[in-house]
Amino acid sequence: MSPFTRSRQLSDPTEGGTEPDDDTAAKDPAGERPEAEKPQAEPDTGAETEADTVTEPEPEPEPEPETEPDTVTERETEPDTVTEAETEPDTVTEAAPDTAPKDEPDTAVETSPDTTVDAGPETAPGPETAPGPDTAPGPGSDGPPGALKPGWFGWRRRYPRAARGVSVGTTVLAGALVLFALLVPNQVEKIEFASFVRIPAEGVLLAGLLLALPPKARRITAVVMGAFLGLVTILKFVDMGFYQILARPFDLVLDWILIENGTDFLRETFGRTGQVLAVTGVIVLFVAVLVLTTLSVVRLTKLMVRHRPVAARTTLILGTAWITCMTLGLQIGTVPIATKGNAEFLGNRVEQVRAGLKDARVFEKQAAVDAFAKTPPDQLLTGLRGKDVLFTFIESYGRVAIDDPAMAQQTDAVLKEGTGRLKAAGFESRSGWLQSPVTGAGSWLAHSTFLSGLWIKNQQRYRNLTTSDRMTLTNYFGKTGAWRTVGIVPGVRRAWPEGKYFGLDHIYDSEHLGYHGPYFSWTPVPDQFSMEAFQRLEHGKKDREPIMAEIILASSHNPWSPIARMIDWDDLGDGSVFHRIKKEGTNPTEVWKDPEKVRTEYRRAIEYSIRSLTEWVERYGDEDTVLVFLGDHQPVPTVTAGDTGKDVPITIVAKDKKVLDRVAGWNWTDGLKPAANAPRWGMDKFRDRFMKAYGPRG
Repeated sequence: MSPFTRSRQLSDPTEGGTEPDDDTAAKDPAGERPEAEKPQAEPDTGAETEADTVTEPEPEPEPEPETEPDTVTERETEPDTVTEAETEPDTVTEAAPDTAPKDEPDTAVETSPDTTVDAGPETAPGPETAPGPDTAPGPGSDGPPGALKPGWFGWRRRYPRAARGVSVGTTVLAGALVLFALLVPNQVEKIEFASFVRIPAEGVLLAGLLLALPPKARRITAVVMGAFLGLVTILKFVDMGFYQILARPFDLVLDWILIENGTDFLRETFGRTGQVLAVTGVIVLFVAVLVLTTLSVVRLTKLMVRHRPVAARTTLILGTAWITCMTLGLQIGTVPIATKGNAEFLGNRVEQVRAGLKDARVFEKQAAVDAFAKTPPDQLLTGLRGKDVLFTFIESYGRVAIDDPAMAQQTDAVLKEGTGRLKAAGFESRSGWLQSPVTGAGSWLAHSTFLSGLWIKNQQRYRNLTTSDRMTLTNYFGKTGAWRTVGIVPGVRRAWPEGKYFGLDHIYDSEHLGYHGPYFSWTPVPDQFSMEAFQRLEHGKKDREPIMAEIILASSHNPWSPIARMIDWDDLGDGSVFHRIKKEGTNPTEVWKDPEKVRTEYRRAIEYSIRSLTEWVERYGDEDTVLVFLGDHQPVPTVTAGDTGKDVPITIVAKDKKVLDRVAGWNWTDGLKPAANAPRWGMDKFRDRFMKAYGPRG
């Protein structure tokens, strides 16, 4: 008998040369095939199981065998042979035509003993049905694991080598993405090569868990943990943005409102198209991260299951290495090799959420304490009666503008020039430092801290403040009845209901200053024009009552490009002249490609704001003018270059010597520039100290 035809003897003709009437001839009277006659699948039969194997010509009929006519020749196979399905992931395994492996890739597949292989001439598979490399099923299909799927338009069948290469490459990329998600820090400054050669405890534990779980639970866990890892990675990306702008992480409870503010900033800086493209890009990135991390974890899980022994040993080795490195404190430079950074990251977030939820009760107790709540109106701010008091905020005017060596020389020259010109006009000045609750952005939090005497460090506190009856500095001026209170807020371009809380009699926003010039990036109105508008609308009127004004100068607001420049005050007109000036300015898109250019433009913007203010005082100030101007917060980290301080300068300017004598005990520095060792207070301390200094016993 030819070895190529032994698997086909079950369908050979019987003794008489005729085929049986039906397929029951080989069965016992009960209709069941004897156990010895049941064919079994052979493992690794090679050419014997090839469906398209070339068979030898049919031999001449041999003499009648000495067997019973109904006996069927047994298939020459070993009974009960089990075909192991744990093959290499990229190996093409050819299955017998009627053999169906089980779904689980790590489960042994046993060929059904009832399978009859009919290899006779009439049933031999032809070219279209023959199984082989082109029809081998792949993982997850009804074929053995490791076999290639057809792919789109059957390309995997036509190009098996390329398909295997793609499979290997995809697996490598999946591993790299998962490793990146586990190890990437949440701050741009901390990203370095050593960050990605660490051993993450979370990855080792997850691998061990997936190997230990049963199939169904493992699949569910892989999907859930992949999606969760994607969410954690997205949160890290958001943190990177917040650290770059606000020098702090994203607050999961309180910072959602800032997303709208951020999109508004993009629109004003880069236009509507830039805003749409940026927002679309962010959404696509976040969705891609979420989907790809999930698919990557699922793919790696299948790979570990196919190679369970190797995966188990590797997990054990990595776990042992992690414990050893953590115990010995081994590091690459300053980066520890063993890390549990994700666990700490999530732990900090949980604590942040809990603290945010508790903060409302803490703030309510603090807001209830007000040393001047019961003071009669006629005893409030008596030392300033008859004076025009201007509280002026210069956007992003931080200590870095004065202390940073790259800016100090130019800024110092502007402050000295301003001090000299004011002194020549009869004005004196004193300067110190305040610590802002924010950095990079969040001006309204700093403004409300300064005016309310409470530490407004987040949006929740701001909302609670503006819906409470807490008295602010502006409220107390209004309560006396001795001042008309107004606001010059060119940065406000929409309804501002919180403005009523601050007790201002009238608010002039960007639409009511009479400006008909262009925006300078985010800035709706140049500072020089804002000060001139205040003079025209309020300060320059005859027979008026004293004014208390809150003025916000916005030209020094991020992104500091393009910047207006000083022109003759008589040439301001309705602001149309600034169309030409804007064309002379820089392009923010180009500026922000180079951090040094950003720092240069920031310094120039601060110089412009200071000149706008000091020249206005020199031009329009008189004996009854009292100016308090300060920065609201430090600029973004791109400008501060690693400086994490939150100090801002504050200055009082007055012509009446008695006004400055009342704050002589503050020990502030003479002039517009505070000394490095000048007193430094929290911004929330200013309200009470100011009211005490200018009260009856000040």
